[in-house]
Amino acid sequence: MAKPTKITAMDVKDIRFPTSLEKDGSDAMHSAPDYSCPYAILETDSTLQGHGSTFTVGKGSEIVCYAINTMKKMVVGRNLKDIFNNFGAYWREITNDDQTRWIGPEKGVTHLATAAIINALWDLWAKIEGKPLWKLLVDMDAEQLVNTIDFTYMSDALTKAEALEILKKMDASKAQRESEILKTGYPSYTTSCGWLGYSDEKITKLATEAMAQGTSRFKMKVGKDLQDDIRRAKIFREVIGFNRVWCVDANQKWDVQESIDWMTALAPYKPLWIEEPTSPDDVLGHAAIAKALNPLGIGVATGEMCQNRVMFKQFLQANALQFCQIDACRLGGVNEVLAVILMAAKFNVPVCPHAGGVGLCELVQHYSIFDYIRVSGSLENRMTEFADHLHEHMLAPVSVRNGNYVPPKAPGFLVGIQPESLKDYEYPQGAAWQKLFDQGLFERE
Repeated sequence: MAKPTKITAMDVKDIRFPTSLEKDGSDAMHSAPDYSCPYAILETDSTLQGHGSTFTVGKGSEIVCYAINTMKKMVVGRNLKDIFNNFGAYWREITNDDQTRWIGPEKGVTHLATAAIINALWDLWAKIEGKPLWKLLVDMDAEQLVNTIDFTYMSDALTKAEALEILKKMDASKAQRESEILKTGYPSYTTSCGWLGYSDEKITKLATEAMAQGTSRFKMKVGKDLQDDIRRAKIFREVIGFNRVWCVDANQKWDVQESIDWMTALAPYKPLWIEEPTSPDDVLGHAAIAKALNPLGIGVATGEMCQNRVMFKQFLQANALQFCQIDACRLGGVNEVLAVILMAAKFNVPVCPHAGGVGLCELVQHYSIFDYIRVSGSLENRMTEFADHLHEHMLAPVSVRNGNYVPPKAPGFLVGIQPESLKDYEYPQGAAWQKLFDQGLFERE
């Protein structure tokens, strides 16, 4: 097969799944989300395609799709060699368009759109090289890898020279770690047992089943009612015991003091972390929460809605997080995620990616494997989120065995969705949605 040389077209689809019907994904701030992904397909002058997605929870997905389409002029017709040879500069071009930058910059809708395009380009690059993304990153020369990163606004926390030093320091022993991770897999934790809308019986059933499958790390959603959270925490600990990891997630529900008080009440149940206790933009608030809760053995985790590398920089500088939860689509795709992983390594903060959603698990597994082999060299206090939803729609679904992600071997970023699912769940014209409208389960917009 001839290798592609340029991008000839880009197709954008609004793909949504009706997860609100079963309360999958429900939390204190999102009671009935419909897991969705604005989805970009890059056509080339060969048969290879690049698939990339970002993530939303239903309404608003069409706005992100529109934003992706506005960037088409910076994608279609471009030479792939020019992009990949100076990827950092191209990323800077995408995020700094003269007019669309105004409605970001590097945050919100435009950055979600950036992620879909950039992830599709990396999917294409990995397919060209015949490697899964993690392997492409692991094998890449340190200078070439660092050249994919835009270091603008970062030099006070991480310089290009420091990033190169981190990578080169680990290069001599990376083959040994790659061999290890291929044998054992990468630690995961599950959120699928602890959605806020689930009944006590469902929590007990799902947690028991997860343990039988080898899972030893769990997360529970909190934040709606303190006494109910205490009751649910007790149920969780009765089921999983105190020898397994248990974390909680408030999805930005509380003010700062409320976060401290609520988590102090939950401290007897030994949570490893409280995730997103308050506004995702409140660096000093997170720092105050961390200062109060760290003596209780509770760390602060955040990143699911951390907008860009600049925000992560401030969280790290302020000791405002003890667990760095990069998101594969909230940040501007692979290039910016690499920047944050390297920054976290400098500050000695473990990276524990956020996942779940649709396609997010398929994406973040690559980052964790890369981080262990090439950057941190450690599994201490590191684990990647796993939510067992919608993987049946993926072309290359994740594999989790005994509570560990099995490193994928197929080439690409592996976010591709099955052709039938793309057809059935495209919103609003897909057959699955038409059926839901006809049944009166959703209103036609």
